[in-house]
Amino acid sequence: MYHALYRKYRPQDFDTVVGQDTIIRTLRNSVKNDSFCHAYMFFGPRGTGKTTVSKIFARSVNCLSPVDGASCGICENCKFSYEKECVDIIEIDAASNNGVDEIRELKNKISLVPSQLKYKVYIIDEVHMLSIGAFNALLKTLEEPPEHAIFVLATTDPQKVPETIISRCQCFSFKRIPVSKIVNRLSEICKKESIDIDGEVLEEIAVTSDGGMRDSLGMLDQLSSYKKEKITFDDFSELNGVLTKDRLCEFCDFIFDGDMAKVLLEIQSFNQEGKNIIQIISQLMYFLRNCSFNYYVNNEETNYSVDEIQKLIMLINEKMFDIKRSGNPTVYIETLLIKFINDCKGNENISREIMTSSCEISGNKTVDKNISQEIKNEEVISQNNMSIDVNIAADVGDMKNKNGNIDETHNVFNVENDLVIKKSQISKIKNIDEIMSVRVNNTLALANKQILNDEVAKMKLLNDYTFDQEIGYVVCALLDAHIRAASEESMILSYEYDSVVKQNLLFLDKMIEVYNKITNSNKNIAIISDELWNREKTKYIRSIREGLVYKVIDEPEEIFEEETKDDIITSKAIELFGDIVEIE
Repeated sequence: MYHALYRKYRPQDFDTVVGQDTIIRTLRNSVKNDSFCHAYMFFGPRGTGKTTVSKIFARSVNCLSPVDGASCGICENCKFSYEKECVDIIEIDAASNNGVDEIRELKNKISLVPSQLKYKVYIIDEVHMLSIGAFNALLKTLEEPPEHAIFVLATTDPQKVPETIISRCQCFSFKRIPVSKIVNRLSEICKKESIDIDGEVLEEIAVTSDGGMRDSLGMLDQLSSYKKEKITFDDFSELNGVLTKDRLCEFCDFIFDGDMAKVLLEIQSFNQEGKNIIQIISQLMYFLRNCSFNYYVNNEETNYSVDEIQKLIMLINEKMFDIKRSGNPTVYIETLLIKFINDCKGNENISREIMTSSCEISGNKTVDKNISQEIKNEEVISQNNMSIDVNIAADVGDMKNKNGNIDETHNVFNVENDLVIKKSQISKIKNIDEIMSVRVNNTLALANKQILNDEVAKMKLLNDYTFDQEIGYVVCALLDAHIRAASEESMILSYEYDSVVKQNLLFLDKMIEVYNKITNSNKNIAIISDELWNREKTKYIRSIREGLVYKVIDEPEEIFEEETKDDIITSKAIELFGDIVEIE
């Protein structure tokens, strides 16, 4: 009868176990010194040798004359332990025997002395599958076991095992087996089985198995059944639904060339061929990782931008969990790659146009690059940050119409006293607080709910420019704001912290320029803090209910501070660090 390779080549002694040298050495020494524990827990990924080592250890502790801490294989106990009739080495599958009754039966029988061996060894596989009642029944036995009993608990998920059980065991963490060791072991087996296979296929098997020897042997077994002649990488790709190297390189070319149509058609062809799209995207990430590794370590040139390679690796790695749990992974991946291409290739022309006009802004209002880099966010700001204040929108729109016949000559705001923005030491405009006060007043005087909703919708257009190298920090600053009110001529943005307000006031003209360019608008912007906005919103609602309305007033001209030539260093320090600078 044919035996699968993973069964045929399962290690029978410590010497043939691959990739767990530290654990094997510890167990050998415990047998050699006759100092083994009454309970062990082996945990780690599947296929790394937990059950195999448990069986080898069970035979070793029962050996009459162990050799270097391992079973000799020739004594009576060793021979008996290999037989199916051996009743002193009991293997229990907790996945199918996870009830309290099974553990109670084990507890009743454990007091019986071994029939032939020195110790009764209970190997409980997938122990995390036991019920709470079964764990409670096992607990007392683990705490005070008979002298002739040894427990070995094996699991792939130790987090599900109660701490009270773990604390009574000597724990060993089985690691994923390194790729090189898996390849060496597969090569040995191929020679014994006369399997003709390319070396790169063995390496790909080792990588795909994710450190599990059993999975590697199962894959090799499948390939040997698929083809009796020499097994190539194309055979591996065909059988496992992944891409050949040539096709993977071609797919990368489409992505980094920004050819969106070919990328989408290629993904469509993957589906039609029945390939696993999640496996392909994992293969793409590993391929790009190799490109980056070879570039930095082996000084090999790449066909693509290294920065773009790293961005795509990070994007795929970040979204891999969402891809796997997505209802339609294909659509998710298509959208992900479209976004990547748009971010890297799609914004160059418009960003140049915006920055050309932005550079014409007065030098006194140009923000230092260091400040802009602090403001620039690493990720696209979520649309959730652009909250709409429904209450104020309703008050501004509906209540205003309701009281339209009230005396319009009364101005609720005292520009100098009621709306006070703390003057920033880093601002170059002396009367910036007065200008913001007037803009807030005028925006509320003409505020309209529909215009507010339109501006919130327009904000979505800015998401396409968050990663732009030249205007990204401006766009992120706009997206980070809350749109509070809007009129035909202006709108109010607020930020959580007053320090952010001070920083953004430095390049307010640039924010207005970028916003108007992208949204095709012509609006002024007022910036205030959330705290100040809440205070003014309450005052506005109260005044509207009392029958008072706002009156549009003229915005004052900008008054710039005078800079002395010998104070350049001081002014630059204040500009960069703000209120924390002390001048002596």
